[in-house]
Parts: sequence; C-alpha cells; structure tokens
Amino acid sequence: MAKEELITMGGAIEEVLPDGRFGVTLDNEHRIIAYTAGKMRRYRIRSVVGDRVHVEMTPYDLSKGRIVFRERTPGQGPGGPRKRGFRR
Repeated sequence: MAKEELITMGGAIEEVLPDGRFGVTLDNEHRIIAYTAGKMRRYRIRSVVGDRVHVEMTPYDLSKGRIVFRERTPGQGPGGPRKRGFRR
C-alpha cells in the first residue's frame, strides 16, 4: 500500500460535535470522529444528523477521518433562495 493511499468508506452522521466535527458510524458499524473537507467548508455544504456521507481515512489512524462527500437525501429538494451577501 502506498503511503498516500487513503481508505474511503460510507457512513451516516450520528452526532454533531463542537468545532465542526461529527460522530460518524461507518457501514461496518465502526464509529469515528470526522471533520468536513476544505471544499465542503468553502462551498458551505451543511451536514446534519442522518446524512449519508463518504469518509476518507488514513491507514495509520482508523479512529479519525475527513468527510469528502454528502449524498443527497431523497425527498429534499434544492435549497431555497440564496441570501444575498452584505452590500454597501
């Protein structure tokens, strides 16, 4: 296995923790602490309890991970009208 190779797994968000972290239960019933990736923060992609997510983990520490993708939940349409930013 290459040093840079990451493990990607699916899971569900079970708990929202302080400082932008989440408690995620993976498909194999393993529980980890995960944080949102930079692109998700940049584009303000919100994650809530119950969302299905894809998590990247390093083989060196399997208790922590990074959320790289949030799957769309069925029945939830596109977000409402966007708020305008601050205007001078």
